[in-house]
Amino acid sequence: MKNLLVIEGLGVRFRLRDATVHAVSDLDLTVRPGELLAVVGESGCGKSVLAHALLGLLPANALVTGRALLHPARPAAPGPSTQRRTLPRWSSVLPRPAGDRAESRRGSSGWSSRLSRRLRDSAEHQPEGTGAGGGGVGSGGAVDLLACGEKVLARSVRGRRIGLIPQSPATALTVVRTGRRLLAETLTAHGRDPGLAAQVAIEAGLDPADLERYPFELSGGMAQRLATALALATDPPLLIADEPTSGLDRPLVDHTLDLLRRRCDAGAAVLLITHDLAAAERVADTVAVMYASRIVEHRPAADLFRSPAHPYTQALLNALPDRDFTPLPGHPPMLTALPPGCAFAARCPRVSETCATRPSGPVACHHPLVEVPA
Repeated sequence: MKNLLVIEGLGVRFRLRDATVHAVSDLDLTVRPGELLAVVGESGCGKSVLAHALLGLLPANALVTGRALLHPARPAAPGPSTQRRTLPRWSSVLPRPAGDRAESRRGSSGWSSRLSRRLRDSAEHQPEGTGAGGGGVGSGGAVDLLACGEKVLARSVRGRRIGLIPQSPATALTVVRTGRRLLAETLTAHGRDPGLAAQVAIEAGLDPADLERYPFELSGGMAQRLATALALATDPPLLIADEPTSGLDRPLVDHTLDLLRRRCDAGAAVLLITHDLAAAERVADTVAVMYASRIVEHRPAADLFRSPAHPYTQALLNALPDRDFTPLPGHPPMLTALPPGCAFAARCPRVSETCATRPSGPVACHHPLVEVPA
């Protein structure tokens, strides 16, 4: 099956006054229709930066390289069957450590307010073809998300070809509109019946009565569900869900994960960004483990959770309460001072002199726990 999204060599750097933050480094990923790809890792490893780079929502001091080709959606068979289990009662969320190519990136230093404004503007634009306005648009309808320009992103990508469930919905929702009006405007802008607002809210686990409230009147979990409803309302072929279960209680976590899985089973693609390993194990088809700005392991979910190949992946799983509950020693390197070789070497029990050079492949390790074909 043809890939819907192809990311090649994505790099994101942030220029600071006296340093450069390497938030994403040389990242390659593909997502197929019907596939749920989970990107997991500790906070600060670059997961959310990846999402914002694809949608042109980075601040002005970001420098982006590489390309990200979004191909036209085609009718797809349901995604591969994924064995799902009920999430355990314990939290499987990864720890949150303190602190979290060559053209200047669009955006502004007011990242949160800019996110809200750009998502709103995208919803208000009427659909247009991608053949005009900005570079990065191929003749076959493929769009390079990193080069196409703000006009194409706002009019043809955000909310239409890619939906976003933001990590911090309180900063992304327009506070002067009720939830019902936000949903109605989004549905209308995409040629759908605004009367479907209540139905979409229910699908996202939100009580339709809460649509009469303004975003600032909603709890964190309710705001998260409203943001989910807004992303689902446009029925995009690709959905980016950035920590979509944040602030939700366990039944709503289950509801949201099952909702994402059903979208894939219906032929859509989902890029799930999470540090909840149990959530990824439950619904993902494939998993990409991210550490210190790089993907260190990218494999089918069942294989990865049954037999992890990278020592970092093994350490993450060993830290879970239903496994060894052994904390991961040490700390990730600072993204302003990444080592030239393997970034995990200082914490790895299998380290050797070879690790002074950077490994590559689906398992970026010179001494993998299991051999994985390239």
